[in-house]
Amino acid sequence: MSARPNTATAAVATVAAESADPCCAAPLPVLGRDVTVPLVTGGEVTYAALDYAASAPALQRVWDDVAAYAPYYGSVHRGAGYLSQLSTDLFENSRATVAEFLDCRPGDQVVFTRSTTDSLNLLAATVPADCEVFVFETEHHASLLPWRDARVTYLNAPRTPAQAVETLERALADRDPYGPALVCVTGASNVTGELWPVKELAAAAHAHGARIVLDAAQLAPHHPVSVQELDVDWVAFSGHKLYAPFGSGVLAGRADWLQDSEPYLAGGGASRKVARRADGGVDVEWHTTAARHEAGSPNVIGVYSIASACKALTEAGFDSLVARERHLIAKVREGLAEVPEVRVLSLFGDDAPRVGVISFVVEGWNSSHFAAALSAEYGIGVRDGLFCAHPLVRTLLGSDPQDPGECGAPEANPGERSLNAIRVSFGAGTPDEHVERFVGAVKELVRDGAQWKYRTEDGRCVPDRG
Repeated sequence: MSARPNTATAAVATVAAESADPCCAAPLPVLGRDVTVPLVTGGEVTYAALDYAASAPALQRVWDDVAAYAPYYGSVHRGAGYLSQLSTDLFENSRATVAEFLDCRPGDQVVFTRSTTDSLNLLAATVPADCEVFVFETEHHASLLPWRDARVTYLNAPRTPAQAVETLERALADRDPYGPALVCVTGASNVTGELWPVKELAAAAHAHGARIVLDAAQLAPHHPVSVQELDVDWVAFSGHKLYAPFGSGVLAGRADWLQDSEPYLAGGGASRKVARRADGGVDVEWHTTAARHEAGSPNVIGVYSIASACKALTEAGFDSLVARERHLIAKVREGLAEVPEVRVLSLFGDDAPRVGVISFVVEGWNSSHFAAALSAEYGIGVRDGLFCAHPLVRTLLGSDPQDPGECGAPEANPGERSLNAIRVSFGAGTPDEHVERFVGAVKELVRDGAQWKYRTEDGRCVPDRG
């Protein structure tokens, strides 16, 4: 292996076909693409992983990069040995790669965390004490819930992108113009896949003296994210949705609030100098760099996997990836439109631009039952529930906020209507065959019903094996 970790050997994935048509580009090689699973009706089939919005499969390129580095693994920032220095270089080079991937501003900090949820909780811990936070009810719980020590204004779900901007502008106009404020917004909905007008919302926030953080968990794997072009103050995302394994995430953006707050975790790595006082106490000088919020031994392999994924997506070219994903979205939406019993959930309407995330309900079906049948009888993995976005899904379903239903664990019997939905999601590693099989399975289940009997067990609908 090279002495410089950023030049570690790796198998470079083939990312495009010879044809000039970007919709003909080949899917990126991912782990698990040849895995077969048993069917309850007998036999086996290649698994169709259509739950990318929860966790995308790792790119083969990323896995190869990690495997090449693994024998050289060592602690970072703490050792004089060769492997420790190598790992330190790799860790900091990964930070630079992520900053470039996000088109960060000079002076922005890239802090490595465990996930998007961890990133937003970190930011929530740094907001000034008198800060007012504005959040749409349409957010994932990772964006909706961390702001426990701030004054929070929850905004109603808009029905157009323009209405989203107008709603935010009205709310900001009514706030104290001299106090700090923060807007938190998703880039792409984890329920509908619809793209939000991030640049326009950022302009509205800044016009009223507020800052804005972008939850890019569902956006970054599908579209380029430029901190400078969107003019957001911070961006958060997770590695496991960006085709990277292991539990790592990113919070990137302005340094001042991060530097002015107490460390997210107190401990080694966050402290620059610790000394005993004459009175027996301890004085601590904390780092002012990203290390301030990275106490403890970091997940070096997880961080490197994020950097590898950033490189792989950049090299593949987002123009090609976006074009191919639109091709898959059209296949799914056109197929579902042919089934009258299917209702696709949407805030902004059928023509709204979106990523490969589509949620729907099927008339006469419990969503958990339908998802279980797709898995057990067709080898297709989707997700059912409220997708950790309870207020949004309930709004889209027209249900009362107090109606039952849990995140991913609906309590309902097969055949009964449920206050939950089914979500199919896909991305750079999805072959056409998987979405075609999904559409065919939906049509067959609606037309003929399930071939197997199902029962509820521990809140999940499962095949009844007698």
